[in-house]
Amino acid sequence: MKQIFTLATLVTLEALRTRFFAVIIILLFIGFGLSIFIGQIAIVETATYQSSLLAAFLRLSAIYIISLFVITSMVHEFHNNSVYLWLSLPLQRSSYFLGKFGGFVLIALVIAILFGISLLIYVPYPQVGLWSLSLFCELIIVTAVSLLCVLTFPQTVQAFSMVLGFYILARSINAIQLMAQSSLSSSQSWADQTINSLIELLAMLLPNLENFTQSEWLVYHTGNFNNLIEILLQTTIYVTLLISMSLFDLYRKNL
Repeated sequence: MKQIFTLATLVTLEALRTRFFAVIIILLFIGFGLSIFIGQIAIVETATYQSSLLAAFLRLSAIYIISLFVITSMVHEFHNNSVYLWLSLPLQRSSYFLGKFGGFVLIALVIAILFGISLLIYVPYPQVGLWSLSLFCELIIVTAVSLLCVLTFPQTVQAFSMVLGFYILARSINAIQLMAQSSLSSSQSWADQTINSLIELLAMLLPNLENFTQSEWLVYHTGNFNNLIEILLQTTIYVTLLISMSLFDLYRKNL
């Protein structure tokens, strides 16, 4: 455990050294600027438009910066051979991976807290708390996916493209299912049925990120404990699977 905590601390220090948190502050200022602009042009329900726009911007920004930070950090470790130095020490590969993952999760927690606090201007704290916890769970899943992708494709562009594709697909899989079912209502060809079956398979394999971090909670105050249970359950299942796959990939590598 001491090795894991040490690696997690080093990841946090890396974020401070590379001015990662300065980027977060800049994104907060940009988000507030956009919300103020929307408030100036909105005629009615100004706070509603401001909170929904700010929440959407912060969610996408959080996904972008955490995935890019995880990928660039790990790619840097592979390129400067730091990973070989770590694994040459009496350190298990699982401890190395969990230490890195723990550090990235800690950074994700800071992001979720800071972005959640910024929404308290427009939204009551119970809904902001639910939104922030959901964002944190979403960031954990994206972090696990980023680590798996960077271990499989140790190049920034390829790994980030895979993470981006995963996130877009997981966020839009319900809409894709509806479009596929709509097409089947007018055509029953084998091609349509095959595509629909593949889409159903993807829907079973992917996390339903559409139910995570919904702006509807902030606008209409509809978030409740049942939403949180579903989110925590999905996060536990998918993070466990992703970590297992990453460890399998890490152990099979000839490092």
